[in-house]
Amino acid sequence: MGRSAIAIKKLTPAIGAEISGIDLNAPMDTATEDAIYRALIDNLVIFFRDQDITPERHLTFARSFGTLDKPHPVYKQFPGHEGIIVLANNIGNPADTNEWHTDVTFQQEPPFASILVAREVPDCGGDTLWASMYAAYDALPDDMKSLIEPLSAVHDMGTFRNNFAVGETDAGKVLEAMPRFGMAIHRVVQTHPVTGRKFLFVNQAFTHSIVGMAGDESRRILSYLYGRIDRPEYQVRFHWTEGTVAMWDNRCTQHYAVNDYLPANRCMNRVTVVNDRRTNQESRLSKVS
Repeated sequence: MGRSAIAIKKLTPAIGAEISGIDLNAPMDTATEDAIYRALIDNLVIFFRDQDITPERHLTFARSFGTLDKPHPVYKQFPGHEGIIVLANNIGNPADTNEWHTDVTFQQEPPFASILVAREVPDCGGDTLWASMYAAYDALPDDMKSLIEPLSAVHDMGTFRNNFAVGETDAGKVLEAMPRFGMAIHRVVQTHPVTGRKFLFVNQAFTHSIVGMAGDESRRILSYLYGRIDRPEYQVRFHWTEGTVAMWDNRCTQHYAVNDYLPANRCMNRVTVVNDRRTNQESRLSKVS
C-alpha cells in the first residue's frame, strides 16, 4: 500500500487526527510507515478506526518505529507476547490512569511513543483525552517562559505508590518498589528532537518537585503549569470503538483516561516504543556528513 492511500482528518487545530485508508493488520511498505510517522509528528496523536489487528501485528507495527520498552513495573504483560501491556479495568480493578500524565517520566529516558489497541470498550464513557505540550508552552506569558526555561524537576513513581501502600501499615512495600521504578531529573522545558519546538515536560502523576526550590515555591509553580495544561483548547477527547488503534508522541503530549464507565469493562493493549528510530538515523547521518 502506498502513501497516496492514506487520508488524514484533523480533529482539532492543536492536536489529533484520524487516519483512514489503511489496514494495520497487513504488511506495509516503508513509504507508508514514513507517512504514518509524519502524520504522528504533525498531529501528536493519531487514530485508526475499525482495525482487526492481531497481537503479532501490533508488535511488528510498533517495531517499525523503534525498539520496544521493557516490561512495565506494575501492569501485566499479554500472555505469550512480551512487550504488550494489558490495561484491563472493571469494578474490581478501577483504572489508575485518570489523571494527566506523560508515560513513565520517572525513567531517565522516557519513551518516544505508545500504540494502544481497544480490545473491549464500554457502551458509553471510557474516553481518553490528549493534550499538546507545545500549545501549553506557547501560550505561557513571556515572563513565565523566562522563569521556567532554566529549571529542572524530579520525577518519581508518583501515584503508583498507591499500588503498594493501600492496606499497608508501614512503607515497606513502597520502599521495595522504588528501585524498580527509579527516579529521574528532566528539564521543565524541552525541545523536540524532530520539530525543534519547545514544550512543557511536567505532569501531575510523576513530577515530584522543582530542583533547588523550597516545597511551597515548587508547588506554586507546578500548580500554575498544571492549570495551563488543563485547558480544553490544547486537547482532543477521543471516544473509543472496539478495534480502534491510537498512537501518540509521548515526548510532547499528556493523556488522561476517563474512569467514568464502571461497572462496565474496558480492556486495552499497549505497546511502548522507547526510541525514535528515524530520529536516531537522522542524527547518525548528520554526524557522518
